[in-house]
Amino acid sequence: MRNIATVLFILTLYASCSFAQNIVPVNIYNRSAQSLIGEWHYVVDPYENGYYNYRYEPFDQMENPGKNAFFMNAKPDDKTDLVEYNFDRSPTMEIPGDWNSQVEKLYYYEGSVWFKKSFDYLRKTDSSRVLLYFGAVNYKAEVYLNGTKLGTHIGGFTPFSFEVTNLLNEKDNFLILKVDNTRKKEGIPTLNTDWWNYGGITRDVKLVEMPQTFIRDYMIQLSPENAQTIEGFMSLDGTSSANQEVTISIPELDLRKTLNTDSEGSASLDLKSDNINYWSPENPYLYEVVLTTPSDTLEDRIGFRTIETEGGRILLNDQPVFLRGISIHEERPFDDGRVRNKKQAKQLLQWAKELGCNYVRLAHYPHNEHMVRLADEMGILVWEEIPVYWTIDWNNTATLKNAKNQLNEVIQRDRNRASVIIWSMANETPVSKARNNFLNELATLTRSLDKTRLISAALEQSSLEGNPNIRTIDDPFADVVDVLSFNQYIGWYEGLPSKAREITWEISQNKPVIISEFGAGAKQGFHADSLTRWSEEYQAYLYSETLNMIDKIDGLSGLSPWILADFRSPRRQLPDIQDEWNRKGLISDDGIKKKAFFVLKSYYENKLKLWNTDSRR
Repeated sequence: MRNIATVLFILTLYASCSFAQNIVPVNIYNRSAQSLIGEWHYVVDPYENGYYNYRYEPFDQMENPGKNAFFMNAKPDDKTDLVEYNFDRSPTMEIPGDWNSQVEKLYYYEGSVWFKKSFDYLRKTDSSRVLLYFGAVNYKAEVYLNGTKLGTHIGGFTPFSFEVTNLLNEKDNFLILKVDNTRKKEGIPTLNTDWWNYGGITRDVKLVEMPQTFIRDYMIQLSPENAQTIEGFMSLDGTSSANQEVTISIPELDLRKTLNTDSEGSASLDLKSDNINYWSPENPYLYEVVLTTPSDTLEDRIGFRTIETEGGRILLNDQPVFLRGISIHEERPFDDGRVRNKKQAKQLLQWAKELGCNYVRLAHYPHNEHMVRLADEMGILVWEEIPVYWTIDWNNTATLKNAKNQLNEVIQRDRNRASVIIWSMANETPVSKARNNFLNELATLTRSLDKTRLISAALEQSSLEGNPNIRTIDDPFADVVDVLSFNQYIGWYEGLPSKAREITWEISQNKPVIISEFGAGAKQGFHADSLTRWSEEYQAYLYSETLNMIDKIDGLSGLSPWILADFRSPRRQLPDIQDEWNRKGLISDDGIKKKAFFVLKSYYENKLKLWNTDSRR
């Protein structure tokens, strides 16, 4: 079990990094909690007047910050007292949510906004511990409870938490965050993206009560080497975590194992069964898994499957699979802003199912946990990625640390989800020595944390030896990945759709190929001939030509065209067509399917029929 020990060491290392004070306990999703969602007061602070004094010194680094530090939530003692803010008289905003879509004057705003929530809390027992959990805050969060700073978290799409046991009062607690979504060159993502930079507390906020020693982490998955063995580990957090008796059981398989944790509070396990009902898109079977300790019980629903490659094929449970996919941004259907709840997430995945998909690419950042848990239930394979996008500050060690931390946080959150089969390291990044080293470090970290999934990245295609009609993948990172994926926009950014008839592909890597992006923009309801840009007919024509072209690629194992639904982007400025929407969606922002939706749907129906009858697959 040397690999398990390595995983635990790396998790401990990242738990102590500066991006968050506490490692997030796994499966907060299924623990009982007091929700803090709802109306929060907010104060817009573009000059960060509530964070710095007039000498630009941070208040939270001062012994006596004074009343004008916003995190103090101060009120005047009398009519002579000067306090220049008041949360309780300030407007409110719905949390989870972003300020861009909720407040018209903040539509384009990038900067700092302070949020305050007051609440009461009564612990169930005097010995319990309480964690404050955030699903995601975009992008940098400074967190304070009752005037005490808890810590800082950087990264807009992954969860974090702080222990607040000794700071809570039974009445009149106040939680304050300074949220800053300013884009930065050294950030992940960096300055330039093609999606909306929604600022705010964009996912759930909870108070979670735990016993003194609780289940902090676990991974329970099918062994890649033996499909009759379920393996993994469980680790505890608390002063009594060492030498504790812990039990893992899967009642339906009549499996139960009791172990003792080591001096670090961890125990590795393996369970054997000849009767495992394997998870797949056709059979999304989930087992009830129960973890118990002397003081804690935690349940999860976990599917068991293997995923590997063999030459140019992807094998799911030892059987070839073709990934009929679509890319998805995490935007609310029929509305503006980020997905806020399970119902909205389910609508996106239901559209993918209607399209005929057995696979989705969650672009370009970790999505809400609802997405992957619903994918488990609905039988949809998933590609997850972190926002290492376009041109990152490759030589900056802090940027690499940030990327690793975001990668660690999403892997820890989702590695028990059977639906997740691919971890992606990057999207459309230009080849250089510094970039190669950066991505190689991410791949090495990923393999050390999780050996049960594949690694990929959305690379870029190029001409072979200067011949524009022959395309290839010339990228050193292609030798690192398990699945060769690339984006191409022939017919949209390069020529017209008919150009696809002139292109052939010579790919030297003997690996499965996924076309991670292709597409064209179309304004829903705009109809013209098939050569008129922005018409539904042009988009449908491009899909037809592109699908005919990529079907000829050796080793083609899947595709995820760009994209399921139109999404907000400040880069897209054409009046009366884009109006700050990327129009490459197969579904409009108000939920209407475009012509290309049905072209791809028909392709997937035919692909499925041929796939099921092709004995050579």
